[in-house]
Order: sequence, then C-alpha cells, then structure tokens
Amino acid sequence: MINLIGTYDCKSDAKGRMMFSSAFKKQLSSVLQEGFVIKRAVFQPCLELYPMKEWVLMMQKINKLNRFNKKNNDFIRRFTAGVKIVELDAAGRILIPKDLFAFAGIKKEVVMASSVNIIEVWDKEKYEKAINEAADDFADLAEEVMGNTDIIDELS
Repeated sequence: MINLIGTYDCKSDAKGRMMFSSAFKKQLSSVLQEGFVIKRAVFQPCLELYPMKEWVLMMQKINKLNRFNKKNNDFIRRFTAGVKIVELDAAGRILIPKDLFAFAGIKKEVVMASSVNIIEVWDKEKYEKAINEAADDFADLAEEVMGNTDIIDELS
C-alpha cells in the first residue's frame, strides 16, 4: 500500500491541465508509468486521484459486493460515475477531464493533498474553506475516532 505525505499548491490552465507536484512524483516514482484514475470524491467537492495500483485494490474490494443487492449496485454505479484514466504528459502535467474539473469547481489555483493512499485535488479556495470549517470540530472528531484504545490497538 502506498502512503503519501504532503499538501502542495499547483496551478491549472484553461485546458484543465495541472502541473503534478514534484514531491508526489518522487513518492510515486515506482508507479508513475502505470497511470492514475481520477474520480469525484464521495463526501467533498473535490477529486480523488488514485494511483492505478490503488485503484485495482479498491476495485477488488468493490467487486466482492453482491450486485443483486440494489444498494450495492447503486453504490457501484455512483462510486464509478465519471471515472477516467489519466497519465502524466511529457511536461509532467495531468489533464483533468472537463466534467470533473467543473464538478470540483477548479479555477487556476489547485491544492493536491495526500489522503493516505490517494491524492485529493481541490480548488484552493474550497480546500481552505473545508479545512477551516473542519478545524472547529476536529478535536471532537479526533477523540471520537482515535480516542477508543481498542481501535488504536487494532490499527497498530
């Protein structure tokens, strides 16, 4: 499993091309040639960029769901809606498809933020707003999620 670290500011152009962070390029050097999958995030107005290796692992989990269960089938359809394969071009950029660019409301300033094994791609203003709003509740959330010592033991 890949464990990414960092939050980096990037720029995008009018065609939807975004310069890929050099720090993430270094962290992902062993899998860069495999490409990425980009999709809408489930909970936030941002995009999720999966290294292909991580996408395959996710699809293996999802493929275990019983598709004759309507909720599972609906989930699969929504989770994979708008999914696209993207690769770095010779200049080290990725082209964000127009529909996903619009979904995330990306303008010129972009934030690439690690989220364990994937990269979230945000419009910078939306990212700052989401972080600031979450800051108020973060202490309570941290206590609820990580404060249970049984969970901490399971994670170690």
